[in-house]
Amino acid sequence: MELFGLAMEQLYMYTLIIAGALTVLYVFFGDIADGGEALPFLNPTVILAFFTLAAAAGYLLEIGTGLDSLAILAIALVAAVLLDFLLYFFVLLPLSSAESSIAYTEESLLGQVARVIIPIPENGYGEVVMETYGGMIAKRATGYDNEAIGQDEQVLIIDIKDNTLYVRAYKPISFVEKNQ
Repeated sequence: MELFGLAMEQLYMYTLIIAGALTVLYVFFGDIADGGEALPFLNPTVILAFFTLAAAAGYLLEIGTGLDSLAILAIALVAAVLLDFLLYFFVLLPLSSAESSIAYTEESLLGQVARVIIPIPENGYGEVVMETYGGMIAKRATGYDNEAIGQDEQVLIIDIKDNTLYVRAYKPISFVEKNQ
């Protein structure tokens, strides 16, 4: 069978090459083309995966079986829908929820203890680093009362304004019993 003047094997191969190339481009430039939280079946990843899977299944069935081209097209489309469904629900959805779970808000930093890595001068700015479940976070900091704080000192985050942490020197409370 021919479609658009091409044998079905050629049509499947051209579709596979074009869909594969678009997938590679989407991997590199996907953030620019991201439309946000649209309908799942309008997600470019799902659409490109559908065309790639359908073309690959169609090509393999055309060269490997003696079935009719319409039957092969139907089988390839059904296989692509099933595999695309599995890709979406078992790969893409877990990845999207995992990505948002490592994010932090500035309010979640309040009350945390950090370590000064660039000394904070009086009436100036330095830098602190804190360890969270998502990794190490380095942020600009200044003294809450405009005091100077030296390098490697521990500080307590009191307030956050304009992406700047307002900190005070932190001295942990020690409950040591005196046995005398």
